[in-house]
Amino acid sequence: MPQQSFKAVYMRGGTSKGVFFRTDWLPDDPGIRDRILLRVIGSPDPYGQQIDGMGGATSSTSKVVLVSKSKEPDCDVDYRFGQVAIDRPMVDWSGNCGNLTSAVGPFAIAQGLVDAPANGIAVVRIWQANINAKIVAYVPMRDGQVVEEGDFELDGVTFPAAEIKIEFLDPSGDADEEGASGMFPTGNALDTLSVPGVGNVELTMINAGNPAIFVHADVLGLKGNELQKDLNSNPELLAKAEAIRAHAAVKMGLAESPEQATQLRPHTPKLAFVAAPEGYTASDGKVVDPATLDLNARIFSMGKLHHAMTGTGAVAIAVAAVIPGTVINRLVPDSAGRQIRFGHPSGSLAVGAEARQTEGTWVVSKAVMSRSARRLMEGSVLVPSDTLSI
Repeated sequence: MPQQSFKAVYMRGGTSKGVFFRTDWLPDDPGIRDRILLRVIGSPDPYGQQIDGMGGATSSTSKVVLVSKSKEPDCDVDYRFGQVAIDRPMVDWSGNCGNLTSAVGPFAIAQGLVDAPANGIAVVRIWQANINAKIVAYVPMRDGQVVEEGDFELDGVTFPAAEIKIEFLDPSGDADEEGASGMFPTGNALDTLSVPGVGNVELTMINAGNPAIFVHADVLGLKGNELQKDLNSNPELLAKAEAIRAHAAVKMGLAESPEQATQLRPHTPKLAFVAAPEGYTASDGKVVDPATLDLNARIFSMGKLHHAMTGTGAVAIAVAAVIPGTVINRLVPDSAGRQIRFGHPSGSLAVGAEARQTEGTWVVSKAVMSRSARRLMEGSVLVPSDTLSI
């Protein structure tokens, strides 16, 4: 029986890449759709390599995106992100990918879902359907085409490209369609959580871009300047980090038990650790000068340390930095009204957020960052026909 063909575009967005689909390129049935997406990426793979699929065997490369005309009156397109588990038959739709957000605008323009000017900047209003949030992308255009080549450099991406500015509006709005809402699910900028096997952990649990958890590096016995090679071969450390993440997920109202958080919700919330600036050599060999940084930050994704920083992690850092009392604000108490720069394993990144206090409550109107995106391949993906009938 011949394989089934589905139109698709393979794209890099920020420091991630994934397979993009218009929603009408796939079956309407969610179960059949997810089986197709799993087979496209090459999951589940007990070898952990995704050799028989488009995935790259990391959390940054095991991703799918669905885009359609928006059902929201003030948005152009609806964007839904799926984090595909590598070793399990699961597509986690619980959160956004901030990196791939930067590729949504270019994809939507190329597919005729958005009217764009021939030259200048196309403003693409995106409804992020996973977290019910509005995002605005500013996409450069020339001669009726998206500009992909340029001189904007993003640490974690080898080649320069055109800059795409991204605004996450009201990033703490409706952070999760299944559970917690509001910026701080517990009502506190800082909490202490008792985690079995770890002890009492001081942490900030926040909804901003995605649900996120911040702890100081010393909670994990770390300095904050570690690289992937330092942590991803340490199962004891990774288990400790997951225990904190899973118990915090329950406290945030995102899972009924730590076990459920680990098994059914590996994508969000994400756990990050931060520390005062300290120098290190990034993964590409570049020396990162602590004098250029406001803080160091590292984030775990799907059970491993991320090679750079997730886009939504960057949003959460920007938001938490301007709210007094958070783990991050204690490191950068002067962050209001400016961008901050943090160091990550691949280099550094500048982010900013606008916040105001209304009747004793902090409200963040937007978080801003820059990314780039590029089409890597366009055409069709093939899946065995029996995938549709299992």
